[in-house]
Amino acid sequence: MEYAENILGTIGNTPLVKLNKLVEELPCLVLAKYETFNPGNSVKDRMAVKMIEDAEADGRLKPGGTIIEGTSGNTGMGLALAAIVKGYKMICVISDKQSKEKMDILRAVGSKVVVCPTNVEPEDPKSYYSTSKRLAEETPNSWYVNQYDNPSNAAAHYESTGPEIWEQTEGKVTHFLVGVGTGGTISGVGNYLKEQNPNVKIWGVDTYGSVFKKYHETGIFDENEIYPYITEGIGEDILPKNVDFSVIDGFTKVTDKDAAIYTQKLAKEEGMFLGNSAGAALKGLLQLKDHFKKDDVVVILFHDHGSRYVGKMFNDEWMRDRGFIEDELTSAQDLINNHIDKPLITVKTEELVSHAIERMKTYKISQIPVEDSSGFVGAVDEADLLRKYIENKDISDLPIKEVMHKPFPVVGENTPIEAITKLIDRDNNAVLVKLNSGAYQIITKYDIISAL
Repeated sequence: MEYAENILGTIGNTPLVKLNKLVEELPCLVLAKYETFNPGNSVKDRMAVKMIEDAEADGRLKPGGTIIEGTSGNTGMGLALAAIVKGYKMICVISDKQSKEKMDILRAVGSKVVVCPTNVEPEDPKSYYSTSKRLAEETPNSWYVNQYDNPSNAAAHYESTGPEIWEQTEGKVTHFLVGVGTGGTISGVGNYLKEQNPNVKIWGVDTYGSVFKKYHETGIFDENEIYPYITEGIGEDILPKNVDFSVIDGFTKVTDKDAAIYTQKLAKEEGMFLGNSAGAALKGLLQLKDHFKKDDVVVILFHDHGSRYVGKMFNDEWMRDRGFIEDELTSAQDLINNHIDKPLITVKTEELVSHAIERMKTYKISQIPVEDSSGFVGAVDEADLLRKYIENKDISDLPIKEVMHKPFPVVGENTPIEAITKLIDRDNNAVLVKLNSGAYQIITKYDIISAL
């Protein structure tokens, strides 16, 4: 009979899968190292077990101990599976930008999850780096994994992932490409492949908001490059010791939008239901198309499974909110769709300025149409009111008709967006839309900017 002694025995030996539709523009063979076949559904299972076994061997991790790690989710999952089999407790420290699915999965396998803010410096006590270290200091019989600087991370890929790729391609691999986070995968695989054939090119995929590409090219750690980004699993605002820049031939950067779009494309056009970093890796591959020739064999590693991103990259509403889905917008109707269920807020000519200000605050709006019994006769906006308040501190007790300016232009539902943009200028902040039902809606500068 053939069986594994426990779930950890199923880690590794993942398949290579040929990419087809999405790489038609490339002249070469592209093979995906499909790491979701690992039991924790990610490449991180490999190094999670290696780090634990090495820590057990040298006494850093003792029986009954607690494993503590800062993770974007996947390393935590691999560690949690090993902790279950080996009898350890597990605490995962995760940043709040990671998907809810990742947090729920970690809890489902018995891990305690501590969530930290994303947009803080690594040295900040609230960061997930600092919190992980603090918890390790405070927790008796615990071991802080530190995947970023733990040499067992890269060693796992040198010992398993690299040899698998070499054997599966019969030594014909010419390029290896992967998203870079902790650096363990690219460094371990890269070192192994270059030992077999120094001509193999190793490419890293970085994201905007991360320091890797510029540091690799210039040796400069540019803090101005560090800012929040959406893409999960790749990029860093630190330089992990596991990133061996000497083995990397180059980096390419991919935007959050492209990473998300190509994550969806992989599912819809290749049948590959994968995580966010896979979309980034594929777009990075396409950006490097001029580096490939007809007989090249390119291996691209896909980290994790799409089930961890169902509420994000696979949710069209989430994608649309971030401008990642480009709906074709042509008319006034398209611009008001996201608030057509809300009534138009107006103010009467005889009401006081204080009433208009209160409505602006209540509904978080910047301009209000003014009406009387005959229809719309004027408008007020926050810039107007501020300017007039500076001139007259008693403005709040004045009737609206004394401070209003000319009314907003009125257009129909089918008015083209191009015509609407010409109506909005420095002196006119909005346009009213008369619906076929007879009701009115408003289009502001914000609506137009959101549609861009």
